[in-house]
Amino acid sequence: MKAVEITSYGPPDVLRLGERPAPVAGEGELLIRVSASGVNRPDVLQRTGNYPVPPGASDIPGLEVAGVVVGGDAAAMAQAGLKVGDRVCALVAGGGYAELCVAPVGQCLPVPAGLSDIEAASLPETFFTVWSNVFDRVRLQKGETLLIQGGSSGIGVTAIQMAKALGATVLVTAGSDDKCAACLALGADHAINYKTSDFAEEVKKLTAGQGVNVILDMVAGSYVAREVECLAEDGRLVIIAVQGGLKAEFNAGLVLRKRLTVTGSTLRPRSIEFKSAIAAALKEKVWPLLASGAIKPVIHSTFAAADAAKAHALMESNQHIGKIVLTWQAPAA
Repeated sequence: MKAVEITSYGPPDVLRLGERPAPVAGEGELLIRVSASGVNRPDVLQRTGNYPVPPGASDIPGLEVAGVVVGGDAAAMAQAGLKVGDRVCALVAGGGYAELCVAPVGQCLPVPAGLSDIEAASLPETFFTVWSNVFDRVRLQKGETLLIQGGSSGIGVTAIQMAKALGATVLVTAGSDDKCAACLALGADHAINYKTSDFAEEVKKLTAGQGVNVILDMVAGSYVAREVECLAEDGRLVIIAVQGGLKAEFNAGLVLRKRLTVTGSTLRPRSIEFKSAIAAALKEKVWPLLASGAIKPVIHSTFAAADAAKAHALMESNQHIGKIVLTWQAPAA
C-alpha cells in the first residue's frame, strides 16, 4: 500500500509518499480502505520529533481516518454492529496517512448520515478530544460558560458547536478579526481577538466580573496565570496542548479561594477501552446532532496524500479555520 512516511525529523518536506506492507487486522480490530485522513497538530509534532509514537503503534503519522471496512475480526465487528462494506471513521494511535489502516473496532463509528468521507475523516480526533476533556473530565453543564482558546482551530470549531448544542454559552479567542467572525458564525456567543485585546479583561467584562466556568486551553505557558484570574468560583481549566510553553506561574491563592480545578490530558496513549467508551458516548449523544445538521464538520482544505507536506505547511502557518484533510481516492458521497 501507499503511505506517507516521515523520512527524518524536520520541516514539512520530510514527508514522502512511500510503499509499506499492508497491515493485518488482529483480534478486536478491523481493516479500513482509507478514502481520507485527517491532519492534526500532533502529526506535526511527530514529524518534528516532539511526539513519540506510543509502544505498539505504527510509525506512520495520522490519528483519524474514514473509508470502507474491508476485513477484520468478524465476531468483534458483529458485536459492534459493523460489517465488511460499511463506511466508518476511526480514531487510531498511528498509521492514518495510508491507503489501508487497522483500527480497534471500539474506536470506529459509522459515517453520520449525509456526510462525505472527507467530512467524516475530520471528526474523530477533535470530537473524541473535546468530549473526553470538556464533558467527561471537567463536566461542562448546560447553562455554564465555556472559554475556548483558539476557537478557529479544528478543536475549536468542534468545541464551539458541541458546547452550544448541549446548552452552554461559548466565548472564544482567535488571532484575527476574520477568525473571530468565523467563530461567531459557528455559534460562539462572543469572540475575542487575542492580538488586539487582553482576553482575561474581556472575559471579565463579558461575564460582569463573574468569570467563566470552564476553559479549554491549547496554549498553556503564560496563559495559565490569566486563565486562573478569569475563572469563576469552582471553575475548571483543562489543558490539552502546550503550544505556549511547558512552564506556567500562576496565583495559587486564587486557586484556593475560588476552589479551582486545573487539569489536563493527552488522548493518544490512553487505552482502547478508554477510547471505546468515548466512542460509545459520541454515538449516543453527538452523532445524531451530526446526522441532523445541528453540528457540521468544518473543512478548510483538502490535499492529495502525495501533498501531505503542503498540508503540514498550512497547519503550521495557522491560517486555516477548521480541519485539513488528506484524500487517497475519490471519496464516497
